[in-house]
Amino acid sequence: MTQIKIKDVIGKNYDLFWNDKHFYRVVKGSRGSKKSKTIAINMIYRIMKYPESNLLVIRRVFNTLRNSCRADLIWAINRLKVSHLWRVPKGEHTLTYLPTGQQILFAGLDDPLKLTSITVAQGYLNFVWIEEAFQIEKQEMFETLEESIRGILPPHLFHQITLSFNPWSEDHWLRKRFYNDTYDREYEDDLIYATTTDYTMNEFLDEVTLKRFEEMKIKRPNRFRVAGLGEWGIAEGLVYNNWEILDFDPIKLLKNDFSLEAAFGLDFGFTNDPSAFIAVIVDLRNKRLFIFDEFYKKRLLNNEIAEEIKIRGYSKDEITADCAEAKSIEEIRRHGISRIRQSSKGKGSVNQGIQYIQQFDIYVHPKCTNTIMEFKNYVWEEKNGITLNKAADNYNHLMDALRYALEKYSTGGVHNILV
Repeated sequence: MTQIKIKDVIGKNYDLFWNDKHFYRVVKGSRGSKKSKTIAINMIYRIMKYPESNLLVIRRVFNTLRNSCRADLIWAINRLKVSHLWRVPKGEHTLTYLPTGQQILFAGLDDPLKLTSITVAQGYLNFVWIEEAFQIEKQEMFETLEESIRGILPPHLFHQITLSFNPWSEDHWLRKRFYNDTYDREYEDDLIYATTTDYTMNEFLDEVTLKRFEEMKIKRPNRFRVAGLGEWGIAEGLVYNNWEILDFDPIKLLKNDFSLEAAFGLDFGFTNDPSAFIAVIVDLRNKRLFIFDEFYKKRLLNNEIAEEIKIRGYSKDEITADCAEAKSIEEIRRHGISRIRQSSKGKGSVNQGIQYIQQFDIYVHPKCTNTIMEFKNYVWEEKNGITLNKAADNYNHLMDALRYALEKYSTGGVHNILV
């Protein structure tokens, strides 16, 4: 039998969090603070330690779970060298601990009716992990879930809801609810243990990542406070402040107002950058944009990009793509995306597109998690502490795709069409 030491696996700095048994166990922190990986290992360990316990893993949108929490939990199983004790089926989300039949289940808050009917085959559903809790825009949504975690447990078990998130906006309900409406890094009462983690707590970070944080600390101290230390706030110098997360039905929007139009944009990537596709409803009369779909994947070949577009049902729609990839656009057209067009780049086109988009109120559907991530991190460049009139070349793949999608409005309908 292989024996491992948990301390060797998770490292240091999470002792209190690891052992805590408050009903609410909350951690906000910067990227690179190893919070998600630590929670994943902790949850696998707990299922194996506490007979009859089961875990429900929640994100705002169900289809984001497979490549985030589920992947982290499978990583944790392998990290703990216990893969022979777990069933990890490819065709479904549920993970099962084979010796007892205990389970890890997955659900999204975009299907509230399914949440109320979740049951386990063996034991009790006593553990809940809500990842990226910041994406839950309304406290009422959380309270509906919270009310389902109840019931009498045997003495060896306890109920606990674990929430993890990046802090970002200081106005979010999470700060008031779990940090006592303060800017303190820690908070604790009879029901809540809330803490803050940062990159210095992750001894597994590589030298390049550490160097980037140290450069940010010197050159962009306000951003470092949020992205490096996990303090409440927003990224400094955001390009767009005119957006919010909103759950809406795009089909109903289009059916109820025939003046609205759907527009689509595509930015190419491959090895280091993702190919980014965005779908947006344009309300010119009221100056509103409703972003309702996306894909955001690396290493996609052109035929695979075409297939992603087909799967989502947009193969007959007009799509504006990065004009720097004329060959890719032609290949995608030959794969059945007949109305794909190339964008009309030119001097000043990026700022022109940004200024146009800044005139709108933007609503982003919660399932568009990568769009939300880019909106939170798309900032103006800085030099020697001075903000420049140029957007940084980072977190801009979907932002570029959005500009392409809206180009026919911002430029009065001018397109370069490949024939």
